[in-house]
Amino acid sequence: MAFNDMIIDAFRAGDGTVREPVDFGRNLGLLHIPRKDGTVALTPLFALQQDGAWFVVASAAGSPRHPAWTFGLRRTDEIDLEVAGDLGEPIRMVRVAVAEIEGDERDRMWAEFKRQGSSFAGYEATAEGREFPIFRLTPVEG
Repeated sequence: MAFNDMIIDAFRAGDGTVREPVDFGRNLGLLHIPRKDGTVALTPLFALQQDGAWFVVASAAGSPRHPAWTFGLRRTDEIDLEVAGDLGEPIRMVRVAVAEIEGDERDRMWAEFKRQGSSFAGYEATAEGREFPIFRLTPVEG
């Protein structure tokens, strides 16, 4: 089974809590990202919730190249996002608007990612100077 599939299965089986193969706790989001061919890629990512939105970073574990899903998010205005509810509540699907953040907001969120997960700081050393895109996912009303 592919690594992402193991994480997706753990997320759904654990009602939004993932401890293996990586400890995401309840900070995982499953992004439903449209591909050029019309299919949807399901991408599990560490998702920081702040100010009514979720933030995800295209770190690719410190690769010098952006992950393929980055370009899918840049091509769309909205996606579906599966997130854990409060403890004891089921996973829910949320329609979110997608916006790539830049400047001070991006820098502030990158610092928060590094504070929340120590591996993010290590990614800078292997990314060969690549700045990691960060996306804000804001619930769509209606």
